[in-house]
Amino acid sequence: MMSPAVIVLLLLAGLSESAGRILPLLARRAAVSRVGVPQPLVFGLLLTGAVVDCAVFALWPLAASALAEHIAGAPGTALAWTPVLVAPLVLAAVIAFPLIGPLLHALLILGVGASLVAPLATTTGLAWWPAAACVAGAGLGLAAVVDLFRRLVARITAGVALEVPA
Repeated sequence: MMSPAVIVLLLLAGLSESAGRILPLLARRAAVSRVGVPQPLVFGLLLTGAVVDCAVFALWPLAASALAEHIAGAPGTALAWTPVLVAPLVLAAVIAFPLIGPLLHALLILGVGASLVAPLATTTGLAWWPAAACVAGAGLGLAAVVDLFRRLVARITAGVALEVPA
């Protein structure tokens, strides 16, 4: 069970990550055309993205634990976020907010993933490298699912934004 502090930190990370992806797109769209995007649509996209990103962040250690249990063959304790583990994730999301260097953002996410490896290795009995592979595999799998979801939402909202009069 996650503590309230972890839930709040995950929500902040999800909201920040969502804003970091939506606001630059809106800024570019406003610069290209004077057709505005309806405010409810922007707010809806922001909240939807925040919930999706928060869910992905929350599922990352659980997916890594499930993958590690599958590899190790023995059931272990599911890895869970702690405030110490999730705090760098909030930092990574905040840095992504104004898009101050996607490379720095990727390095911070990599650091957060690396911080999950030692607890995962301890709970499952795997060596460090297989545990790192589980964390990376879970992260990449969840990122692929989110990317597909974002592309689907972008296609749907592109049609809606064009139909709504300014």
